[in-house]
Amino acid sequence: MLSLDERDTPTEPVQLGVAPGCPRNPRGPRPHSAAPTRQARRGAQRALRQRKRVRRAIALVLVVLLLPVGWSYFQAIAAPGTDPWAARSVEWLRDHGLSGVVDTVEHWWYSNNAPPVGGRPAHGLPHEARPAGVAIARVPAGIVPKVPPHLPLPAPMRPLAATPLPNEGVWQPTGRKVSGLPAVYTTFFRPDSVHTSLVGGAMWMDTKLLKAAFVVGLREPGGPQTWGAQVPVSQRPALVAAFNSGFKIDAAQGGVYTEGQIVSPLVDGAASLVIDKAGKASVGQWGRDFTMSPDIASVRQNLALILDHGQPAPGLPSNTNGAWGATLGNRVFVWRSGIGVDRNGGLVYVAGPGLSAVTLAVLLQRAGAIRAMELDINSNWTSAYTYQPTDSVDPAAVQGVKLLPDMVRNNDRYLVPGERDFFAMLAAR
Repeated sequence: MLSLDERDTPTEPVQLGVAPGCPRNPRGPRPHSAAPTRQARRGAQRALRQRKRVRRAIALVLVVLLLPVGWSYFQAIAAPGTDPWAARSVEWLRDHGLSGVVDTVEHWWYSNNAPPVGGRPAHGLPHEARPAGVAIARVPAGIVPKVPPHLPLPAPMRPLAATPLPNEGVWQPTGRKVSGLPAVYTTFFRPDSVHTSLVGGAMWMDTKLLKAAFVVGLREPGGPQTWGAQVPVSQRPALVAAFNSGFKIDAAQGGVYTEGQIVSPLVDGAASLVIDKAGKASVGQWGRDFTMSPDIASVRQNLALILDHGQPAPGLPSNTNGAWGATLGNRVFVWRSGIGVDRNGGLVYVAGPGLSAVTLAVLLQRAGAIRAMELDINSNWTSAYTYQPTDSVDPAAVQGVKLLPDMVRNNDRYLVPGERDFFAMLAAR
């Protein structure tokens, strides 16, 4: 018989081949988990459906929030104009509060992709387009003098490269003639003594033979679009040259006046390209060299003068107070353009790759300018053309010829409606 203690002691199941009291075989059979009940399965399915509904709701909210953004971007990409897709995308980002991000990326890119040092231009200096055709202004009938009044050509540019190339800095006539005389001369050069594989260009324009017109773009800077953001067909018989304007007006640190309308308030001390009602253009400081008068037709301001009294502006190397722009900084080597006036009143346009604000000022100085201002920068916005006839019978049939072959915009940029303002130079007589 079993004792009371033995009857009350629980017994363990005995595994085959294992003595009682020994540890169980870890590989032995394990009890199966109980199958989920129908109620548990229904609960899990309800939770899954709830998660799906939440995800759909979040996706719908995101679509609703992003739809206006996407529509805005689509409108910017599809809008009329000539700007390429990439440039429109960057401008859209800037217009929607992301200028700081764009500036940081651009500054990083240009700082880490500096222009090459040394070397020679792969294809030498460009060749100017020889003068061809005649630009005809609409003037009252009368006797045209055999030799109309015109300005003296500036002296050749003194090259910055230690060993000049043939014709480097030498002015050559180009474009359509006015009253039998070349009204535009161009020259080509290396921008400094370090980046000697790069080539810049300059365009000198005779302001006695030519008159200037300020043309408002589809988007910039605002104001009357009398010419439809292009050189209209009616003006093309007189068209000789055209070139880009300045920064977008919200970054120009200046204003715009044209056709009797203040598009954006003019700023005292700002660098200004001023056109009078006779079409005579000049460059100077607003409030010192120019003040508002009934004789002024257009004023386009951009930053501060980079060249004054024939010398680069004090503070230019350090960009004192951001006077020469904050987008990339004036030390970054990038495509830049500028316009100046020489001591005789002729206009000088300079542009090229791998330029800082300082080298741009030096090049304008060597091209003969005594006062000059920076215009737009970056390859998408820097463009200048002279014009050649394409039909000997139709004087309005013209084709743009780039100042530099590396300028990225098409030859018809200012012959079709574009987003940004520009300047056209037309026969004055």
